[in-house]
Amino acid sequence: MNPNQNSPELREITRRHFFQNCQVGLGAAALGSMLLSDRVLSAPVDARETNPFATRQGHFPAKAKNVIFLFMAGGPSQLELFDYKPKLQELDGQVIPESYVKNKRFAFIKRDAKLLGGKRKFAKHGQSGAEISELLPHLATVADDLCIVRGMATDVFNHGPAKLFVNTGSPQFMGRPSMGAWVTYGIGSESTDLPGFVVLQSGPRGPRGGSPLWASGFLPTTYQGVPFRSGAEPILNLSSPKGIDSNRQKQFVDAVNDLNRARLTETGDPEIATRIAAYEMAYRMQTSAPDLMNVAGETAATLESYGAEPGKPSFANNCLLARRLVERGVRFVQLYHTDWDHHGNVGTELGKSLDERCKEVDQACAALIKDLKQRGLLDSTLIVWGGEFGRTPQGEPRDMLGRDHHIDGYTMWLAGGGTKAGVTVGETDEIGYYVVKDKVHVHDLQATILHLLGLDHLKLTFRFQGRDYRLTDVAGNVCPLLLA
Repeated sequence: MNPNQNSPELREITRRHFFQNCQVGLGAAALGSMLLSDRVLSAPVDARETNPFATRQGHFPAKAKNVIFLFMAGGPSQLELFDYKPKLQELDGQVIPESYVKNKRFAFIKRDAKLLGGKRKFAKHGQSGAEISELLPHLATVADDLCIVRGMATDVFNHGPAKLFVNTGSPQFMGRPSMGAWVTYGIGSESTDLPGFVVLQSGPRGPRGGSPLWASGFLPTTYQGVPFRSGAEPILNLSSPKGIDSNRQKQFVDAVNDLNRARLTETGDPEIATRIAAYEMAYRMQTSAPDLMNVAGETAATLESYGAEPGKPSFANNCLLARRLVERGVRFVQLYHTDWDHHGNVGTELGKSLDERCKEVDQACAALIKDLKQRGLLDSTLIVWGGEFGRTPQGEPRDMLGRDHHIDGYTMWLAGGGTKAGVTVGETDEIGYYVVKDKVHVHDLQATILHLLGLDHLKLTFRFQGRDYRLTDVAGNVCPLLLA
């Protein structure tokens, strides 16, 4: 039977029938990403109970409204990109002094691995005089907008746990909320027809660690990141099937919501009200998501500046989409670009892998900064660039020399969103091994990002299994040197 759009059979559809057939129209992926979990909130009753993404005041006035986290999965080599070390050049081929590596563990190399001098040319750029490698010529043009953090340090040297540590604050336990989930839980989102936390991916594969990197953990599942695919259908099964028009789809959603409202009146369960809001957002996404992904309406100059090609998946396209997302009020956008794990191919005469990765991201990163700035959005949008760790000053004994994982001193950069522009913060020793000035631990970076969004990392907590949890666990300090 094919009931018409005014059929009583459609209005009388049961709740059980809906849950058995929710893949029709709304999309199983969209609903799975945005339905609330069945856990009971231990937080006080607030606006989350009727609209989980309702904007909320932070603990103090925010400098940033949105975040774009450009995650370079694998660990970019700071020694080839941002941290020039003449002494390392001088010591190239020598065994590293024992004092540096005593009692240290490594992922692959041995303690007596020889030092590897960098092969890249560096120059100072902008009024700030930031030292940036020849591999990033486009980024060098926005040097005065960057806050380069050379004193980064982390605790974990294996990829999966290290990625979890940056994103969730814990290297050991899947099931902790990601940073984007914490942020949207804390202050909601200004977008009414898109998720508050969106994930975009590029590169030959997904990042090690997978979906736990953007999961909601023990927070309600509505706060987890929603991965968008490239193309006209960013979420599988979101489009209505053939024969279901928008009016019929709307009647279907209204019928389900009527059932939910009746149940809400009967039980007073606030999570039912939140589910109603989630269904309505999924319905609105049927229009908003395809419109978002259609970059053909951008000017030719804009597309050229990013190096983006409509319909062709790339990091450049994702950077342009990130700008479109924050324009539409999405709170947290995370871009993953993979294949930065250069155990080989860091030297110009030895291979081109690092060159290729830099070429894929350099132009688009610079264009994103310039585009946001030109549109008056950079001051309110915090951009974060970096990976889970850096690379060792020692080289690996392979045919094409590379560098091992390094946690004791590496580089990330920030731009916009209340950060101090045109500065380089932190310093490593003469061979780039340890931080010797203004160290910024991963928990410190997390605390600072929350601070820029108006959130106190000590107060943004959630009670779970009898304990109050937070993104920064039991550590972390806001870094004043990074703040404008």
